[in-house]
Amino acid sequence: MWPLYYNGVYHLFYQYNPYAAVWGNITWGHSISYDLVNWVHLEHAINPTDPFDINGCWSGSATILPGGEPLILYTGIDSQNRQVQNLAMPKNISDPLLREWKKSPHNPLMTPTNGIDGNSFRDPTTAWQGPDKVWRVLVGSLINGSGEALLYRSIDFVNWTKSQIPLHSSNKTGMCGCPDFYPVSISSRNGVDTSVKNADTQHVLKASFKESDYYIMGKYVPETDNYFIETDFLDGGSDLRYDYGKFYASKTFFDAAKKRRILWAWIRESDSTSADIEEGWSGLQSFPRSVLLDKNGGRLVQWPIEEIKKLRKNKATFQNMELKSGSVLEVSGITASQADVVVSFDLLNLEEAELMDPSWTDPQSLCNQKNASVKGRIGPFGLLVLASNNFTEQTAIFFHIFKSTQKKIVLMCSDQSRSSLRQDVDKTSYGAFVDVDLNREKISLRSLIDHSIVESFGGKGKTCITARVYPKLAINTEAHLYAFNNGNQTVKISSLTAWSMKNAKMVPTN
Repeated sequence: MWPLYYNGVYHLFYQYNPYAAVWGNITWGHSISYDLVNWVHLEHAINPTDPFDINGCWSGSATILPGGEPLILYTGIDSQNRQVQNLAMPKNISDPLLREWKKSPHNPLMTPTNGIDGNSFRDPTTAWQGPDKVWRVLVGSLINGSGEALLYRSIDFVNWTKSQIPLHSSNKTGMCGCPDFYPVSISSRNGVDTSVKNADTQHVLKASFKESDYYIMGKYVPETDNYFIETDFLDGGSDLRYDYGKFYASKTFFDAAKKRRILWAWIRESDSTSADIEEGWSGLQSFPRSVLLDKNGGRLVQWPIEEIKKLRKNKATFQNMELKSGSVLEVSGITASQADVVVSFDLLNLEEAELMDPSWTDPQSLCNQKNASVKGRIGPFGLLVLASNNFTEQTAIFFHIFKSTQKKIVLMCSDQSRSSLRQDVDKTSYGAFVDVDLNREKISLRSLIDHSIVESFGGKGKTCITARVYPKLAINTEAHLYAFNNGNQTVKISSLTAWSMKNAKMVPTN
């Protein structure tokens, strides 16, 4: 999945099987939008027709040259079943929809040589230009058990030379899948173009592994191509992820029109392959999210782009409502199967929080142990989404508060254990800690609900969890939305606003 903004049009390219709802025959699908909400599907952009991509056109990235020309680097599976890197460009640069693409006669541009495994050499990033006007790009790899972000340089975007030293190497990631490398501003709320480097930026390196998208942050020196970090992937208990649920193979791009960086990801299915075949489709894209550096500099924050609000209608609102122990409050007047919900909670007696056991270091395990039905002191409290009339089906997004000798600890969970009566679906629950100072901030939650997907943003986007759920009863008008409190202590809903969401428009190819 490779987004691009060009001449007032947003483009989304994606791996697509035109013949089935399962993996295979990978081509590049192409859709366009003027608002990132409503989309038009166009003809396929790239098809696997040449020796350098005959076995599949896999992932890649778009880069805008200084003169405004868009180029795409992508991984092809060649006739020897090796992963190689190829170049494509528009046939007609004056076409704002970029409907037709052509492949470079110089393909493949980068091949797996000098000990690189031909099965682990893929996913080129958006390229960036250094102060020497030389282009750089990263390609993910696995060498001698370490995941490596291999660095390549080029003057003309055609002839690429591999650096002797990778930009980054880690023995904890396995394959450095779908790498992304980009700057974020330390002081501004605007996004930053990929080639920008100054003292006011940090650089994010993202890698996809272990079914999640992890990231690290550090200082990049373009003159020497050194990347200095304080904490590596998974070091010292570090667990920085874009999303702690079903969110993978993500990609960001810089939206020059609105000076923001936007993040997208592939949301995989959690049901069976046979169900995918029966339904005729599999996998979808997340809602586009803006990405910024948190004010304390320790993590990224994400939030649904403003354009999503275009779909809102039929608002329901509550304010200053107490939720006593064991209570449930229905949010009526909206379509709960397709909704946007924003809620903030006031906690009345933080000192009553449960003591945090030092062994509770894995938040996902803790969410399984203390799920929505397990009564605590402060929590669980939050939302029950896609719930059936009698609560037989429900997906709970909730918080649980603990305390240590130094601070209060906020656990956020997405509990899918009761999400469906179906037996052929994955009901894994997800969890993460939220970096919130409860002495200064309320606990906030926003959930976007769209039938089988729930994207939740805790602590104003500091912690995000995405879930796929497949209710049998809680569908369409039979779905319900509730606020709930299953803790011993009363909590107060400071404010809750929910909207029904209209359908986005999807126009098929003519």
